[in-house]
Amino acid sequence: MTDLPTPADSSSVVLAAGGTEVTVEPQHGCRIASLRVGGTELLRQGPKYGSFVMVPWCGRTAEGRFRNGGEMYQLPLNSGPHAIHGTVRDAAWHTASGATGTSASFTYELTDPWPWEGRVTQAVELADDGSGLTLKLSVETFDVSFPAQAGWHPWFLRNLGRGGEDVRIDFAPEWQEERGDDHIPTGRRIPPGSGPWDDCFGMPDGVDVTLTWPGELELRVAGRAEWVVVFDEQPEAVCVEPQTGPPNGLNSHPRQVTPIDPLETATTWTWRSLG
Repeated sequence: MTDLPTPADSSSVVLAAGGTEVTVEPQHGCRIASLRVGGTELLRQGPKYGSFVMVPWCGRTAEGRFRNGGEMYQLPLNSGPHAIHGTVRDAAWHTASGATGTSASFTYELTDPWPWEGRVTQAVELADDGSGLTLKLSVETFDVSFPAQAGWHPWFLRNLGRGGEDVRIDFAPEWQEERGDDHIPTGRRIPPGSGPWDDCFGMPDGVDVTLTWPGELELRVAGRAEWVVVFDEQPEAVCVEPQTGPPNGLNSHPRQVTPIDPLETATTWTWRSLG
């Protein structure tokens, strides 16, 4: 299957430096629609792909239900019996002032179906020499505290389409979250297993995953988040998803966002040619 390039619209923001071009689509969930390095596309194309933001939760929330204090809340179900990947990935974001040739920031005001008001900010910063990309997320509340998670879901091409080998994934997690038949972590931490994966891993010193297309390109995904989901069960692409908590984390690892303590996280992707 060949995915067609996603047509840019008038709201797209393009950052460029050193032979790298990044296209952000604020009207489509503020996703990174394209990452081209030396003319080669690294992200799977199409309206569901690229790299999208996961806020205010990551992965699946079991049966769409979670508790905050003594009250139970119900989210819309959009993945079988579960709610998946937050509420912002299909929403229209606002492009903040100050966009330059290598950086831009975007905001989104949380609203229904999320029970509380808040603001999400994504900053996108391309290195001046085009050798890396830093993404920063902030989740704020200005009134009522609430639990939240934040992360990214990039779809990296399995094969770059230049006659080379498929990508290889290298990382050394401390544990793997045991996954139940319902795709929800059981709460047990087990030794990391071999792929193929649709699994969450713990990296308490920070996410550090290397993708290598032999003889072509090496790309490192790093950041201070302590969890990463790796999904490589589809032939077209592999996903390396840094996030601030595991799937179902609104229940198992709630992190309160308060007016004086926003949720902040960042990931940096750096690459080098192997050709």
